[in-house]
Amino acid sequence: MCPGSDSVSDSKSDPNSNGWSRARGAVLKSLVLIGGALLVRRLTKSTTRWDHARIVAQSLSGEKFSKEQAVRDPDNYFNFRWLSCPAADMVDGSKVLYFEQAFWRTPHKPFRQRFFMIKPCAKELKCDVEVSTYAIRDAEEYKNFCDRPRDQRPEPEEVIGDIAEHLTTIHLKRCERGKRCLYEGSTPADGFPNSWQNGATRCTSELAVLKNNEIHAWDRGYDVDGNQVWGVKGGPYEFKPAPASSFDDAFNPLSFASQPVGKRI
Repeated sequence: MCPGSDSVSDSKSDPNSNGWSRARGAVLKSLVLIGGALLVRRLTKSTTRWDHARIVAQSLSGEKFSKEQAVRDPDNYFNFRWLSCPAADMVDGSKVLYFEQAFWRTPHKPFRQRFFMIKPCAKELKCDVEVSTYAIRDAEEYKNFCDRPRDQRPEPEEVIGDIAEHLTTIHLKRCERGKRCLYEGSTPADGFPNSWQNGATRCTSELAVLKNNEIHAWDRGYDVDGNQVWGVKGGPYEFKPAPASSFDDAFNPLSFASQPVGKRI
């Protein structure tokens, strides 16, 4: 069958159309190359050891409560207030946080006060972040440290001088994909010496850092026969950040970098 009269014109290509096709191909090729470069950069960019320590320090800071857990299981859990904030930087870059814990009804009467020291794990250890707790030389002087204006707190130099007895060390690892936590870890299985109450001779601690700055902490004391003599038995305390409050500015991540360089120890 012979082609129609318009079949000749259909077989001819439009020069303008060919030019646009070449331009479009060049644009698409450029986008593919740029996208590939960005993907490679993202995949090869790794979080440093100090990045992990900074994330944990920021997560431990702030005002948190175990209210939801106390409402859910009032027979076994109290509504405790967790309060922590930056206190000093060590010469090796370790972050020192002041920490206190109190009943929510009496927040200004803490029953537990500690210093946290946070730094990357040593390279030979199979962990990411080391969190150590220390006693405070004059704990009374530090009550409500985080509630005070900055000019009414002990200076970083004083803080470092008041770091007393080492109490515990927890080694945190990044959580596996699919888990709720970001980091988790514990003290060694045999724990650390402790004679706080009820005839305890040692204690163990477990810690998990979750998204949105939620913290799960489980401290337990054991006697010489291995019997648990203090601490909850059903699982860790779950501390969730307080609603937006006056603490927002104090615990903003930028607070960690806000101290003048001259005050870094």
